[in-house]
Amino acid sequence: MGHAAHDAHVGHEMHAAHGAQAGHAAHAAHDPNVFRRQFWIVLLLTLPVIAWSGEVQAWLGYRAPAFIGSEWIPPVLGTAVFLYGGRVFLLGARDELSQRRPGMMTLIGLAILVAFVASWAATLGLFSVDVWWELASLITVMSLGHWIEMRSIMQAQGALSALSDLLPDTAERLTDGGAERIPLGAVGIGDLLLIRPGARVPADGEVVAGDAELDESMITGESRPVAKEPGARVIAGTVALGGSLRIRVTAVGEQTALSGIMRLVAEAQASRSHAQLLADRAAALLFFVALGAGVVTLGVWVAIGKPEEALIRTATVLVIACPHALGLAIPLVIAISTTLGAQHGLLVRDRMALERARDVDLVIFDKTGTLTRGTPVIAGVSAAPGTEETALLALAASVEADSEHPLARAIARAADDRGIQVPMATGFQARAGVGARAMVDRRDVQVGGPRLLADAGLGVPESLRTATDGWARDGRTVLYIIADGRLLGALAAEDEIRGEAREAVDRLHGMGVRVAMLTGDARAVADSVARRIGIDEVAAEILPADKAAAVRQLQAGGARVAMVGDGVNDAPALAQAEVGIAIGAGTDVAVESAGIILVRDDPRDVAAAIELSRAAYRKMAQNLVWATAYNAVAIPIAAGVLAPMGVILPMSVGAVVMSASTIIVAVNAQLLRGLRL
Repeated sequence: MGHAAHDAHVGHEMHAAHGAQAGHAAHAAHDPNVFRRQFWIVLLLTLPVIAWSGEVQAWLGYRAPAFIGSEWIPPVLGTAVFLYGGRVFLLGARDELSQRRPGMMTLIGLAILVAFVASWAATLGLFSVDVWWELASLITVMSLGHWIEMRSIMQAQGALSALSDLLPDTAERLTDGGAERIPLGAVGIGDLLLIRPGARVPADGEVVAGDAELDESMITGESRPVAKEPGARVIAGTVALGGSLRIRVTAVGEQTALSGIMRLVAEAQASRSHAQLLADRAAALLFFVALGAGVVTLGVWVAIGKPEEALIRTATVLVIACPHALGLAIPLVIAISTTLGAQHGLLVRDRMALERARDVDLVIFDKTGTLTRGTPVIAGVSAAPGTEETALLALAASVEADSEHPLARAIARAADDRGIQVPMATGFQARAGVGARAMVDRRDVQVGGPRLLADAGLGVPESLRTATDGWARDGRTVLYIIADGRLLGALAAEDEIRGEAREAVDRLHGMGVRVAMLTGDARAVADSVARRIGIDEVAAEILPADKAAAVRQLQAGGARVAMVGDGVNDAPALAQAEVGIAIGAGTDVAVESAGIILVRDDPRDVAAAIELSRAAYRKMAQNLVWATAYNAVAIPIAAGVLAPMGVILPMSVGAVVMSASTIIVAVNAQLLRGLRL
């Protein structure tokens, strides 16, 4: 998929998401530039209408220049404003009525139609009050409010267009004949690409040669450059900061992680939530409330003998009751929260999952691969008297140098991390269930577990027993090193705990959330991990098939549970929990069992997801309260209940108040961008 095609794909997804948000108004899918252009044109037409209005001249105490036909400036230009600026509102009203779903556009269309008829009635001498300036200023203010509203929504959608710009237009493909520059759309799976320093990665792939650091911040939210070496996966759209890479393409077009992320963001923004459904019902109800209030207003003012004021008051009620703020209250927060999450590596598949996350009071982590890295490390070294730890590790690493066993790799890494020179071994033998054996500097060296000691007829001396017994109690794997029939020392191996795990648990505790852990490991191993990182509850020796049942058991106590796992082995448990969170999904954004996907292998992002949920809900609640309270107060005033006290709300001021309410909601939602996850 070339760059142009990719942009078209993104545009389609943005339109789909945008259209789904348009439940609050038919105009929501419009380009903000349409309303920007409309606003400036109707403003230029409105200014003369206001200047030559007799009512405005009387208020301000001036006389506009009079010439032949000057008395027709308000009706002619006012009609132009109505036909040009009001057209989009009238068409929206027609669409709503054709769908039998009257809403905001119907209210606006009815209001400006009433004002237009009243204005011509005044011009033709049927009324004594000229209202052209109010009609023109009403449409002008409406256009301004809609422009700001649409721009706010498009800014919230900006992350999608920013993601679409991450891909380069071309790629450098390596062939037998050398390097060739090809369009992005010509890149295919299996191609070998050259990524030069400063260049963007054009497709997902695997590094086959070279070393470089990549900036993955726009994809995963990881602020630090990520080192890549042969065998590492790279993501389309990331940037090589230093060094060059040769990558083998594994995914292109819509199969890339970038397209998957964009698809999830668009789907999340389009999805509905409880708060959105509540706002939609309130907006629909408000239409009938406003219509009823308009009819009552018209009847009362006609009954007291003021037909001109009846039309003006009715139009003002309809204008001020337009539930723009109510309709914008939720969709804009949804758009901003999902894009903000995506920018920080939090992908929302299900809006309801993010909404429920605010109520979570218990987070359950799977241990292996979530709180731990799923690979063993050497956590302890104990040498017998007369043997140095460095020499012990050198012998063990030498024996295991040619083995692919995870424990062998852990020993080799431990020696490498300490900068130990490892001698060459010969005659390597792997002994299943026992260990490994090789000749090192003419010494017969063996590495293995307790069975190795039993086979060699050796016991653990007191000098090593304290360490080995402690390791065993903590559930660590104890490995012994024997040379020429003599026990030289022991090593402790364990599944490495992520450095971020303790901080993640502390953050959750700080938010009032308890933390539990599920694992298939032995109780001693589970308790050791839980003790070191502050886990509150532990369920050990749980088979994968029983994890969902374990989640149900915790839910039975009334806990609202979020389950955090790898999204594959933990699928039933993720589906059982109120909120399923797949951590460490990396570029695999198609984890069907999770409502929230964390791109990075960082458990701290679980707290960030809950924090985002709580912040988004606060903004939704604030906007809903403001929007409903505003209408409850504004409609009676617009109807004229304060008229006996001399307080009359002009139609144009009603339009300003209505637009101001919309702008307040939009600005409040935009404040969510300041959230630091």
